[in-house]
Amino acid sequence: MALYLEGKHHPQHALEPRVIFVCLEEDSVIGYIGGHFTQRYDCDGELQYLYVVPQHRRKGVASELLALLAGWFAEEEASRICVDVVPDNAAARAFYARHGAVDLSEYWMVWTDVAVVFGERQVRRPRGTK
Repeated sequence: MALYLEGKHHPQHALEPRVIFVCLEEDSVIGYIGGHFTQRYDCDGELQYLYVVPQHRRKGVASELLALLAGWFAEEEASRICVDVVPDNAAARAFYARHGAVDLSEYWMVWTDVAVVFGERQVRRPRGTK
């Protein structure tokens, strides 16, 4: 991920800027999410990473991380966001669908407007941003 943030690892069609948000419990990383601008599939941005350690799953951590990344994309005026999801990963597909993503192709899902992640909530700005 360090190479990704430094711009030395380039996912296909990836553009700058890139961001990663980390969720900590005390001094331990329990989850993270990352994304970048892209030109893939006529999208503005792409969710590149989302991981939550197994013992913290199904507790809202991934939803909070997704809201942070969606807020960052919204602040950057990137609305159409895609994510690569393996077809047989039913849990991930259900998670993204619950948060407003729809199928784009066999391996991809998309938010046509990332603001749908928030539903009735307001766009949340990550701490330390304008």
